[in-house]
Amino acid sequence: MRPLYFDHNATTPIAPQVRQAMLPLLDEVFGNPSSGHAWGLDAKEALEAARRQVAELIHAEPDEIVFTSCATEANNMVIQGLLRPTSSIPAPHLVTSAVEHPSVLAPAQAMARLGARLSLLPVSQDGLFHPSDAFNALTPDTKLVSVMLANNETGAIQPVWELADICRQQGILLHTDASQAAGKIPVDVQRLGVDLLTLAGHKLNGPKGVGALYIRRGVQLPLLLHGGGQERGRRPGTENTLLCVGLGAACGLARQHLEEEMARRRRLGDVLLDGLNRLGADFRIFGHNAPRLPNTLLAGFWNMDAGRLVEGLALRDVAVSAGAACHGPGTSNSPANGPVISHVLEAMHAPRDYAAGSIRFSWGLGTTRNDVLELVERLGRVLQDQSGA
Repeated sequence: MRPLYFDHNATTPIAPQVRQAMLPLLDEVFGNPSSGHAWGLDAKEALEAARRQVAELIHAEPDEIVFTSCATEANNMVIQGLLRPTSSIPAPHLVTSAVEHPSVLAPAQAMARLGARLSLLPVSQDGLFHPSDAFNALTPDTKLVSVMLANNETGAIQPVWELADICRQQGILLHTDASQAAGKIPVDVQRLGVDLLTLAGHKLNGPKGVGALYIRRGVQLPLLLHGGGQERGRRPGTENTLLCVGLGAACGLARQHLEEEMARRRRLGDVLLDGLNRLGADFRIFGHNAPRLPNTLLAGFWNMDAGRLVEGLALRDVAVSAGAACHGPGTSNSPANGPVISHVLEAMHAPRDYAAGSIRFSWGLGTTRNDVLELVERLGRVLQDQSGA
């Protein structure tokens, strides 16, 4: 049975072009980019070329790009760096949304436990925050607004750009986690009006273990780590040149084929939705009325168990993710022995009968129309088997 990978929002395979770009860094270009000799200068040249590629993808300047170990580190650099309380009174204030990735919500909550103040924006049934709620949440003590550009579960694209003017006028920094958006839709830091933006290598066919943080010129971000002067003093530690080059190559590849690949992925989504409708199952698409990524569909199947659906598909060599999981009693957002609904679906007030059977399908480079048709066929068998169980 041919394996079908429909979990690209979790991670993506390294593109052949990216792998090829990384190979010299495993062999002859092994120097420390901070060294002044020929080996170090070769590594430095490769590192800066990668920095330019990342900057070009998001329409930034190369000196505004800081390489990190991952998107989680980048998000923590922003939130902990700006929100860690000091002896100053009043406490710093952060505005974020209820559907953020844990790499934003967890450090935000950690800072709140230390004394920072946190406002969580509600979202609509389609998973979108309303800009007026963000405006109303701002206070004279707000230091940061952090809202994701595209949701990893629903694919909903948030109106980040609508916050830029008011944040700039009030001297509030605006950050967006664009990990799921970059390489899938156009991401332009100038049009978004953001001060800080997060990227992840493994979400756009680059390697795991590398990310980047855009820091607009003039923005001062307190350090979390102290050491050498790498990354223009913003992030100490010897750069992993191999992975940085991989991220750069992935950004270059995404930029080269962005419009064409967006259209192709959107067509695949239409084929998938048509196939789901033909199955005759009772389901709903979460975030259906929101602008969404062209490669993401979160479907909730009525009276089904997401964990069992994922297992059933895995037995048929299909990789997907669940929007709900089966856990024991004592979980805060579920009845005893019932399914745990993701915090995103909880915030959307998704009907539990559908949310408990929610499956995220995400596709990308290499996914074909035949893959989608085969996915629908195998899913139909799983739904038939489990509806009669």
